[in-house]
Amino acid sequence: MIGTLLRVLGREYARPLRRTVALMTTTAVAEGLSYALLVPVLRTLFGAAPEDAWPWLTAFAGAFALYAVLRYLSDLSGFHVGSSLLRGMYHRLGDHLARLPIGWYGANRVGEVSVLAGRGVLQAMSVIAHLLAPFISAAVTPLTIVAVMLAYNWQLGLAALAAAPLVAAVQIRTGRSMAVGDAERAVRDDEATGRVIEYLRAQPVLRAGGRTVERFQLLDDSLRHVERASRRATLSALPGVVGLTLVVQAVFTGLLVLGAFLALGGDVGAAELLAVLVLAARCADPLLSLSDLGGKLRGARSVLGRLDAVLRTEPLPEPAEPLSPDRHDLRFESVTFRHGDRTVLDSASLTVPQGQRLAVVGPSGAGKSTLLQLLARFYDIDAGTVRVGGVDVRQMDTRDLMARIAIVFQDVYLFDGTIEENVRLGRPDAPDTDVRAAATAARLDEVIERLPGGWATHVGEGGALLSGGERQRVSIARALLKDAPIVLLDEVTSALDPVNEAAVHEGIERLMAGRTVVMVAHRMRTVRRADRVVFLADGRIAEEGTHDELLRRGGRYADFWHLALTPTATGWTADVPPTP
Repeated sequence: MIGTLLRVLGREYARPLRRTVALMTTTAVAEGLSYALLVPVLRTLFGAAPEDAWPWLTAFAGAFALYAVLRYLSDLSGFHVGSSLLRGMYHRLGDHLARLPIGWYGANRVGEVSVLAGRGVLQAMSVIAHLLAPFISAAVTPLTIVAVMLAYNWQLGLAALAAAPLVAAVQIRTGRSMAVGDAERAVRDDEATGRVIEYLRAQPVLRAGGRTVERFQLLDDSLRHVERASRRATLSALPGVVGLTLVVQAVFTGLLVLGAFLALGGDVGAAELLAVLVLAARCADPLLSLSDLGGKLRGARSVLGRLDAVLRTEPLPEPAEPLSPDRHDLRFESVTFRHGDRTVLDSASLTVPQGQRLAVVGPSGAGKSTLLQLLARFYDIDAGTVRVGGVDVRQMDTRDLMARIAIVFQDVYLFDGTIEENVRLGRPDAPDTDVRAAATAARLDEVIERLPGGWATHVGEGGALLSGGERQRVSIARALLKDAPIVLLDEVTSALDPVNEAAVHEGIERLMAGRTVVMVAHRMRTVRRADRVVFLADGRIAEEGTHDELLRRGGRYADFWHLALTPTATGWTADVPPTP
């Protein structure tokens, strides 16, 4: 388990962790050796001169004081190392998750990552602070006491030593029987967490459907699965708990019988027998605690295994010698991209000259948003090449690539902080004048002026305290502040009211000025302002040209354009009159 922990965290933590383990082991040995002094203490007390026991009592008190100091130091070291490991684990997990491809975050990942990053990391890292010292004590102290018993009487020592393989066998068998149950319970916990998040997010839909009282069946089923998995895991642990108790009690009873036999035969004195039985009784408590500690350690080891699996997931590869383009034109060369069994883009080729605007239109599921994500290298393609300034994005450093791109999504996510903090994500070190200028250009200043907290207004988790249009203005201000030469827009005005749409359009126009732009568009006003238009259908580029050229051809783009003018049109909005 220590090896897995070091593999998960990195070798830089090896030295303090090993030092802590060594200190805890020394403490456990010191505890066992201190009990060895009970034999001469009891022998003297039951002897002819009980007053001679004072030196032994003093030695026992000194040994116990030394053990107390070592225990304090080992526990303190455990807490320090545990907190350091916890901090390191959060940093490493967060950094790694930020480097994983977007495609890794499937439907079930939300629950899994939530559990791992929450109680999972705490459970795994609490091993050092709370479980390791008791476990080492429960394993090492009884063995030390057995060694002391062997030194005083080999028969009783061997009888006590016989418990070691029995206890180990029970623990191993219990661990194997619980492994399947622990794995199943972990899977069910992840599923239930995902369902809880889904249930909370689906409240507007459930209430709109009149389901405010009845239960959410998917969540109920998931919680029932958790209950059943927990019951099976508990039942699988029960034989181990009972078995360990029986083994410990049987060995103690055997020692009592053997000691009585040896005492009656004169081979062992009454004081020695009493001392050995006291030592044996002292072994029983830590051995019995192994069952509870073993279950907690198995749970922590299971979490460590899952953390290790996540950290072993390979991020998108970085080039050994990254290239940096000196211009910002964009090019797709026979790009094919598959998501699972579905081909999202099939041999797509297009070019966006530097400083021009490309509008991408087409039906839902055609691959429009995917095209933007491939430009930002959220995924790696299956065939072909995506180039920025003539350089394959796979040959660019990710930070360099993202520094050149500003992205405005349709669904804006804001972090639970102030408006200013969310705007500054575009460029954290920007001076206040640049932040205010970006807000004015995005017409965010109008929002800030009417909010009581102004720039210090908290937006809530995900920006829940702002309207959709207000969130979009924050996003545009963030992109303006970043001042990147490439802008990717993903249907940014498709769900806005007229007032916010006009403000967002104004901000978008300022954002696009002088930059290379690729925009997925629903609004015809946006399409007509593009230098070229690409019509995607079934993952292929069906048509390409200017707005007027495509209308004159009378193809699929023209059909969509005319459909947008009809009262029954869906998905497109005719916000400008048609071209004659």
